[in-house]
Amino acid sequence: MGLTAHKIVQLPLLKEAIVLTGTPYLKETPIEWISVIEMPVENFVRENECVLTTGIGCHGDTLLLKQFVKDVIQSGASMLGIATGRYIFDLPQEIIQLAEEHQFIIVAVPWEVRFGDIMHKVLEEINQDKKIERQLTEEIRRELINDVLQDKGLQEIAEVIVKHINVPVVITDYARYVRAAKPVETETLKKFQQDDKVPLSTNESPNVTYIEHPLYPQIEGYYVHEEKWYQVLISTNHRKQGFLWFTLPDNKPLSWFMMNVLEHGITACALYFLKENAIEMTEIRLKDNFILKLAKEQNSDLRELMSKGELLGYDLKCTYICIVGEICLRDKTASFAKFKQDRPPTSSLQSLNYYIQKEITHAARLIGRKAMATFDEDEVIIYLQTDHHLHTETANEFLDTIERRLNELLTEVVLVWGIAAQKNELGGFHESYNEAKNALELGKKQQGGAERTFFKDTRINRILLTMADHKDIIHVVKETIKPLIEYDEKRQTDLIHTFMTYNKHKGNVSQTARELNLHRQSLIYRLRNIESLTQLSLINGEDIFLLELCIRLWQLRVT
Repeated sequence: MGLTAHKIVQLPLLKEAIVLTGTPYLKETPIEWISVIEMPVENFVRENECVLTTGIGCHGDTLLLKQFVKDVIQSGASMLGIATGRYIFDLPQEIIQLAEEHQFIIVAVPWEVRFGDIMHKVLEEINQDKKIERQLTEEIRRELINDVLQDKGLQEIAEVIVKHINVPVVITDYARYVRAAKPVETETLKKFQQDDKVPLSTNESPNVTYIEHPLYPQIEGYYVHEEKWYQVLISTNHRKQGFLWFTLPDNKPLSWFMMNVLEHGITACALYFLKENAIEMTEIRLKDNFILKLAKEQNSDLRELMSKGELLGYDLKCTYICIVGEICLRDKTASFAKFKQDRPPTSSLQSLNYYIQKEITHAARLIGRKAMATFDEDEVIIYLQTDHHLHTETANEFLDTIERRLNELLTEVVLVWGIAAQKNELGGFHESYNEAKNALELGKKQQGGAERTFFKDTRINRILLTMADHKDIIHVVKETIKPLIEYDEKRQTDLIHTFMTYNKHKGNVSQTARELNLHRQSLIYRLRNIESLTQLSLINGEDIFLLELCIRLWQLRVT
């Protein structure tokens, strides 16, 4: 592919021309343009150009001619055609030697052959060659696009690229996971997988024939397994999808044609990733809608539900626990604030959902359980497969795994969970969701907030909630704990928490002082304040019960 010096010297117009130097390199030397030039060369000659000259500027001076030839060689020209018979008759041996040392082609052109005729024929050949090249690259483009439209994968795309430009190719996603390769050694692929690469220096750019190609600025070079590899980003709608990698064995030049093929390959990869994303998003949307319907609607037709679940890869015959989580921020009072109401400037609910979903999948796989999960704004809904008698242990193991990893990634947020068991094998999804949701809300209302609440442990609070609307009870609660609330607000103390801790330790002053990190006498002073403010005795069982009941009702926000 491409016009070469060999095709030029084979033109009928040049049948009398003589190749003086560089004969072995005729077939591999590309010709991309042709020009006529006399001294000086300066920057008038570009790479891979066929240069014609009469030598008139040298005036028969061998040194000047030698310098002229040297300048042409250094410009990157492919060959030099010298008109002989007027100003130059025989090329001096030292110039021939200079050309041979640089593997440079010099052709002696008879004076009678007009440069205009040569340029006309060469430009015709260049245009014809470019036309053929454009036709071929267009065919390759159609072949690649058709492969994607016919549901072929990235491996087929890599094979098409390799077939036409004959260089090894690797295609990875943006996480550097190898999706396709052809032909690449296993050891090198492991290095790609490990993202083991070192950037090339600026003077190690690929050997290209056209730096004007739009692909060229996008090429980045790296050492992978001690080999030079070059990568180009694959993106769609400003979203980074992956990379196309290639290497150039024996420093093979990267031609315009090769860059065109690589560019079409990148377009095909982008289209494939776009199609893959669309399929994935459709599947995710269907699964999300299905799980939301399970949770938030009372489903009577279990047969239809199981059929839909099976199509999405879910087995509804299993026993599941429902886990409802909420993304929150813990404020200075150790309670929970909704994440969407007070979102950190560096956080995004969408990116949080991505990390949480990833960890849900990882945790379920790690403990060997099936999981169905979705998001509803800042609410996480999970159905986790479990055994009938182990749902507490299963839930704790699962959530411990999630939180251990998320605490490292999402330091500014906390996830609060409510957990409920499924009522029966073939249903109960809606009921268990409601119970998990209630457990979550009740846990948040506890003193300090509970990060994990099981519905079965909320029996007392549920009983208390049934009393919440009674006017006499509301009046008793206000009358009993209002002095404590006002005292805490005025003195910046926490007598309510002090009493609940004291009651938890069944009146043991030493244990209470140790947990609150107080001196024993300071604790006794607080306890006396509580008795004074409430007119209740902390050694009287009925008074203690009344105070605890009122505080619990107040914490449930019933006052």
